[in-house]
Amino acid sequence: MSLEYISVVIIARDAAETIGETLESVRAFGQVIVYDNGSTDGTQDVARRFENVRLVEGPFKGFGPTKNLAAGLADHDWIFSLDADEAVSEQLLVSIRGAELSDARVAFEICRLNYFMGLPVERGGWERDWLVRLYHRGSHQLSEAMVHENVDVHPDSRVIRLQGVIEHQAVREIGQFLQKIDLYTELRRESSTRTYPTGVIMVRAMWAFFRSYVIKLGFLAGWRGLVIAVSNFNGVFYKYMKIYADKAVREEKSVG
Repeated sequence: MSLEYISVVIIARDAAETIGETLESVRAFGQVIVYDNGSTDGTQDVARRFENVRLVEGPFKGFGPTKNLAAGLADHDWIFSLDADEAVSEQLLVSIRGAELSDARVAFEICRLNYFMGLPVERGGWERDWLVRLYHRGSHQLSEAMVHENVDVHPDSRVIRLQGVIEHQAVREIGQFLQKIDLYTELRRESSTRTYPTGVIMVRAMWAFFRSYVIKLGFLAGWRGLVIAVSNFNGVFYKYMKIYADKAVREEKSVG
């Protein structure tokens, strides 16, 4: 019965390859909000095939702000936040169906299993992560972070873990790493001025690789673990180097 009082909220852009599986997994919910921010690959056509989907178009304002905006459009206060490359397992669906929703201060935490080109990876920092995804919007909301947003849980909140998993198709082809690094570092560039000297940037990037590949046992995941570690290196490097380069060019122009 609880599925009738939950709105699934998904933001999407050019997710035609994965959103069909996502929406199929939440057919049992009464309402699914798909907030599309500029898809050109048929994502909207896929969303329109599902009777419980309400398709909304709007701008992208960063992951946290956009997801909160989309949640505000839902009919129900209980929000189940999903990404367009995630799917709900049958066990999780049963668990949500049986969840007690009488207390708005309760937030529900769900395990996410990350897939890399068809196989689940649990090394290199890709261990199963527990994320608050089901919450009451009157008591909780996602942080306003541009990237890596999370539901803010208050000290008086109670977090309950649900059974089952969210299956996350994180990477379907290696090129997606490059796309994500560019997107995330551009968002960082727009929202922060923090950077470091080039030597420090390099050390931090090397540490990100070492932590992923050695400390987090990424080498046990074979070539997938190596790709993840290199991606972590690149993510940290460009996160700070883009801001550093902007600052350096401004200084060069002012001197010239």
